[in-house]
Amino acid sequence: MKRLMLAALITAFAAGSAMAQSCETKAVGKDGKPLAGAAKTSFVSKCKTDTCTPKAVSKDGKPLAGAAKDAFMKKCLADS
Repeated sequence: MKRLMLAALITAFAAGSAMAQSCETKAVGKDGKPLAGAAKTSFVSKCKTDTCTPKAVSKDGKPLAGAAKDAFMKKCLADS
């Protein structure tokens, strides 16, 4: 039983790290080279916004709006 729990724990960490790619690591051009300068800045900004937007929901499951959404997005973008 201990081996099964250990295997599950190791698998969870491996899957979590694979899914937690940051926007910085995803910033690659069509030719496979890393983006630089304004292109990288634009890509990272859009990536972070796209990551935070689906999470901006209230406890009821409704999308946030107005000041609540602005505050959530500001916090989310700072954390990412």
